[in-house]
Amino acid sequence: MRRRKFITLLGVAAAWPIAASAQQSQKQHRIAFVHSGIPADHLTETSGPFWVRRFYETLRGLGETEGSNLVVERYSAEGRADRFTTLAAEVVERKPDVIVSNLNDLVKAFTAATTTIPIVAIIADPIALGLVRSLARPGGNLTGVSIDTGTGIVAKRLQILKEAMPSAIKVAYLLANSGTWNSSAGLPDREAAQQLGIALTGNFLAEVNEVQLRRTFAEMSEQKLDAAIVDESGTFLAQRSLIVELAQKHRIPVIYPYRDYADSGGLMAYAPELGELAQRMANDVHQILNGAKPGDIPFYQPNKFQLIVNLKAAKALDFIIPQSLIASADEVIE
Repeated sequence: MRRRKFITLLGVAAAWPIAASAQQSQKQHRIAFVHSGIPADHLTETSGPFWVRRFYETLRGLGETEGSNLVVERYSAEGRADRFTTLAAEVVERKPDVIVSNLNDLVKAFTAATTTIPIVAIIADPIALGLVRSLARPGGNLTGVSIDTGTGIVAKRLQILKEAMPSAIKVAYLLANSGTWNSSAGLPDREAAQQLGIALTGNFLAEVNEVQLRRTFAEMSEQKLDAAIVDESGTFLAQRSLIVELAQKHRIPVIYPYRDYADSGGLMAYAPELGELAQRMANDVHQILNGAKPGDIPFYQPNKFQLIVNLKAAKALDFIIPQSLIASADEVIE
């Protein structure tokens, strides 16, 4: 009996390291996913924009599975810039292992609120914003992906719009941040429009919500603007279905910054491959959760772009897209 008891105790003791190891391997990490406009309950693998779904899918493929070894806390500013500072403070107080966020001003609020919690962001040019020292070695607690290619993507969208609609002269530029347009950073866009014979008007929306969008599109219709472009802000992306609906209602051709708009019925999109950017962000999070420092992970700039043309939307607008543009499109939705 004593010998059996000793063997049993020995077996239990031997199992301790195995149990401890298994418990350690299932250690839960906690990330905060904070978006400027998309409702918090849509920031999941089964809802929300394409890039959000791809982000979670990639994380899962890397072994970071929500409900198993990963806890995700979701937050949204719901398109209100006045909430950024308060929201950032609320999230930082919860002390997540990593913060995932978007939009220049929201990310700035986070970098002001914490210098220790790692932040993985999708923003414009982090160097121009004064957030990192270099793309190769950001330093500090911020890394992620940049949607700013430094190659005049707004000018390219205007060029495509002009090819699609040679008669376009008065074009509205819908913006969630007036600072970019009014500063020297917006000068290349204004000059590009001028060279194309386009009078580009910056339309700034302090809050990107249904009331403001309906008012803005009604005003554009009254002003008889020929067309419009939309900036890359996630607050606009969160309202993509409504924006597409209003563009069709007021019969305003619009070129969009992401394929989600075209998938929702938008006319055209010239966009970086957001699936690739989402994969990069997920990989950054995975590296940080496994001990890497965000300041050592390079910021990534996209080098793949897609022109998506929606012929269904064109038909609804009675808009004829030139065959040359259709032929050069990466994808045509019929």
